[in-house]
Amino acid sequence: MKKKCYLKKYPILILCLLIQFYGIAAERNKTRFFNISGQNIIAPNGTNFQIKGTNLGNWLNPEGYMFLLDNVNSYRLIDQTLKELVGAERTNSFWKQFQEAYITRHDIAYIKKTGLNSIRIPFHYKLFTAEDYMGYNNPNRGFELLDRVISWCKMEGLYVILDMHDAPGGQTGDNIDDSYGYPWLFENKNDQALYCSIWSRIAKHYKSETCIIGYDLLNEPIAHYFENKNEINKNLEPVYKMAINAIRKYDKNHIVMLGGAQWDSNFEVFSDWHFDNKMMYTCHRYWSDTIQSSIQDFLDFRKKVNLPLYMGETGENKDEWISSFRKLLERNNIGWHFWPYKKLENKSGIVRIIVPEKWKLIVEYAKKDRSSFEKIRNSRPVQSDVLEAMNTLIINMKFENCKKNENYIKALGMTP
Repeated sequence: MKKKCYLKKYPILILCLLIQFYGIAAERNKTRFFNISGQNIIAPNGTNFQIKGTNLGNWLNPEGYMFLLDNVNSYRLIDQTLKELVGAERTNSFWKQFQEAYITRHDIAYIKKTGLNSIRIPFHYKLFTAEDYMGYNNPNRGFELLDRVISWCKMEGLYVILDMHDAPGGQTGDNIDDSYGYPWLFENKNDQALYCSIWSRIAKHYKSETCIIGYDLLNEPIAHYFENKNEINKNLEPVYKMAINAIRKYDKNHIVMLGGAQWDSNFEVFSDWHFDNKMMYTCHRYWSDTIQSSIQDFLDFRKKVNLPLYMGETGENKDEWISSFRKLLERNNIGWHFWPYKKLENKSGIVRIIVPEKWKLIVEYAKKDRSSFEKIRNSRPVQSDVLEAMNTLIINMKFENCKKNENYIKALGMTP
């Protein structure tokens, strides 16, 4: 009995069926991820999605003010201060415990319980290098921490934006990027290469992760302090393009998010608005009026480029302001991640950490002149008291020991 060869007999039919099959498969894969349509973000189920969430600030990018410290205001300076007080070994141990205690599954579950739909995770580039950072020299530490919190988000039904808050060389030139006081990233080719390689690794690792909305490529690039900021601004879009090209080698699924210059507020620096088909913009604004004119510049830019724009950071204000500004954003179809989720004795956040009784010893020490070894020796408080303060802080920052800011949560339009 002859075997029938359908491929020879019906070549056009078979070809059409194959094209249809792979087209359906590609479409299904596409709709597993977030997309953009004009000025809207589109969820995997095909509906418009308005981001409503919080920032996990201070967890993977410690900032001094979150510890009630003034001039000691970046991770590098906090780390140096603690090492002066208790030595490197105890300081490294503190940071390791800090990473484990600051954000746990209980925190993620509570964020979801309030009604929020997403989180933004700021991270330091050193978590993806062998450089000394928070007690580790592990180039995979970032993946270990992010994988864990992403798994919790998947269990709870929260979505995630990954934010490089501290880039190689520094992208801002201030304390928030843990730099040396200048945005060297935009002038140093080695820093740019490392920046792109880290995003490339992240893209390869998370290319199939549907829990992730997208990648916030640089937090608040190029502070306004520098006389040559207009020249530096010219390098911002080219550096973004380099990063996106590195990402797209592995990951064509996730949205890439570009922040404006001067604290994510200046969007005049952009001219090529459609060099990627899954691209949007992110803005930040603090302490403004809560009226339409306060965000009109963002709305004008969004209309011009016809792409989504969302408020990656705002907040740090009274509950009345939080409520009014949040409503203003929502009326104008701007999603938001308020800053921050938690910090020491902070009422402008979802939860607050109780300040240890002896923490004031560290705060006062950090204010003193420590410009010589003699001055360090003469200023140092009793070590056992400092260790008690540090250990108590680790205990206090755990979710079950934090205080919920119910009025703040209500100001976000959520349920405590």
